[in-house]
Amino acid sequence: MFPLRDHNPSLRKPVITWTLIAINVAVFLWGLAIPGSERIVYAGCDGYAMFPACISDGRNLTSLVTATFLHGGALHLGGNMLFLWIFGDNLEDEMGHLPFLGFYLACGVASFLAQWGAEPWSPIPTVGASGAIAGVMGGYFLLFPKAKVDILIFFVIFIRIFPVPAWIMLGLWLGIQVVSGVGADTSQGGVAYWAHVGGFVVGLVLTVPLFLKRGGPAFWNRTHGHPPHPEATYPIANSTVPRVTRRR
Repeated sequence: MFPLRDHNPSLRKPVITWTLIAINVAVFLWGLAIPGSERIVYAGCDGYAMFPACISDGRNLTSLVTATFLHGGALHLGGNMLFLWIFGDNLEDEMGHLPFLGFYLACGVASFLAQWGAEPWSPIPTVGASGAIAGVMGGYFLLFPKAKVDILIFFVIFIRIFPVPAWIMLGLWLGIQVVSGVGADTSQGGVAYWAHVGGFVVGLVLTVPLFLKRGGPAFWNRTHGHPPHPEATYPIANSTVPRVTRRR
């Protein structure tokens, strides 16, 4: 299950969302272009990645921010930026540009602290924007639970795109993170599941004041969980596979 787009167009240009995507891509390309960049990025407590053990020693606290802009590979970067592009513009639209930037960074810091709390003496570096983006998803979950999200379902040879309510897609995603985090052995690295869970929860909580400002439950009653403006519609292309009929 992989999200492709939502049916929730933003009313203003999401300049912060675009800027964050551009910065993440630029940092990734910078890392590829500079010889020895891997040593620079992951240079222990003096580098930019978040090492839980270093945080426990009270060292390199700035990595709680800098690690948000680092990624371990092109797929890691591409997946995160897709999620940010889908869900970020709507929260920026509701919050405003600069408040959204502060929200995004706060969720990123909180997500790394959640991962640190789960493994405070781990020597393994943690990087990526997924915790901050999980916070964006948590805010989206609260404000637009019934906004349609097109998801790609791929199972062996079965490939289909289905529109589903955001609360189903995001709720399943969060459930997968919790279950995976409980059963994961991260002693050799892997996905920072608790950073995802922490970011999502903090993002949802930080969005509560905005939700109440919009009227709280009354906001849901007015919109029924849908965006407070017309949803986007996408044409569905007709299949190019010829139809075969049975001969009599």
